[in-house]
Amino acid sequence: MNLTNWLTEFFNYFNADNQTILYGTLVINFILLFVLVKILDAFAKKILIHVLQFLADKTASRFDDLLIKNKTAKYVAHIFPLLLVYKTVPVIMRRFIEWELLFIKGVKIYIIILLLWTIRSVFKTVRDYLKELPLYSDKPIDSYIQVIMIVLWMLGFSSVIFILFELKFFEIVTAFGSVSAVLLFIFKDSIMGFVASISVSVNDIVRIGDWITSEKFGADGDVIEINLATVKVRNFDNTTTTIPTYSLISDSFKNWRGMIESNGRRIKRHVLLKTKSVRFLEKEELKKYSEIQYMNSYINHRQSDIDKHNTTLEINKNLLLNGRNLTNLGLFRKFIQEYISHHPGINKDMIIMVRHLQPTEKGIPLEVYCFSNDKVWENYEHIMADIFDHIIASVTYFDLELFELNFEK
Repeated sequence: MNLTNWLTEFFNYFNADNQTILYGTLVINFILLFVLVKILDAFAKKILIHVLQFLADKTASRFDDLLIKNKTAKYVAHIFPLLLVYKTVPVIMRRFIEWELLFIKGVKIYIIILLLWTIRSVFKTVRDYLKELPLYSDKPIDSYIQVIMIVLWMLGFSSVIFILFELKFFEIVTAFGSVSAVLLFIFKDSIMGFVASISVSVNDIVRIGDWITSEKFGADGDVIEINLATVKVRNFDNTTTTIPTYSLISDSFKNWRGMIESNGRRIKRHVLLKTKSVRFLEKEELKKYSEIQYMNSYINHRQSDIDKHNTTLEINKNLLLNGRNLTNLGLFRKFIQEYISHHPGINKDMIIMVRHLQPTEKGIPLEVYCFSNDKVWENYEHIMADIFDHIIASVTYFDLELFELNFEK
């Protein structure tokens, strides 16, 4: 004797009418089905998680560990009870045709959603696994996963429409064609972000881990995530700035990767010297400057060339202005050049230059242009500060003056 016949006899015992028997049987069948589904769900979940955990412990790969972390087994376990419901409901509700069709539609929709969640957890596992590999750690994996999921969700949504309204494929394609402009507007940012992600990846514009600076968005730090819509930057003050992905190809920004991969970090800074402190040097003064390290051989060689030039052209040296002469600024510039060239924190294989910039109302800018051999920010700042400490302290030895604003009345 099957369950339905037993329930019918049970209700007949209480002299129930046919409709009461029908509905009572339906309710009890659903209660029993619910209990059975919960038991099966718990059992399937426990079995799958234990099996996956056993495999994870036995293998060296991190992929199965990530499957557990992203709850893939949990979603898969839900599928078996749903299949039981899908096969059992037509038997339980065979006398309630309209309800049966509605309930079956609901089960089908839930199965579709559950399958999408399962696929999503697998893709999240793939994303996490690839990010742990050096070859893919700096690639915008999130963008590709998001694009795939958008396509799958659209297919899932279409399937739900098919099930609810019992439409044919041609009918829904026609409907999508009619609202394509609206869809393009809704997914405009996603489409632009996807195009930007592809361009960023193909052209190697930005990688995860790059230090970028964007004044427009107030970003100055390391890229920690590139997805379909935004790029996340962890600034050096530990705040986080989000930049639209499309702005990486439409707006200007600075990527410091070239500096990090090079052999040095550029130092480009100047001091301002008072113009009135610049003067020619008498031969008698050169003895004092010759005592400065690095300067003796230069002064002797330079002065010899100058004397030869002036003698050849018969220059009247009764006036210091005539002919060629050494200046305190010229000696100071050469001193800085030599000092930087011998500094242990400077890369000697890259350009080392000390130059004049265009004079301004604040004096003559004397610029140091070189590269430190240590690119770490803190060490770089220490090297640059050490150089300019020495430069500023050396100015008075060459009878020069630094410019500074004086607000005293």
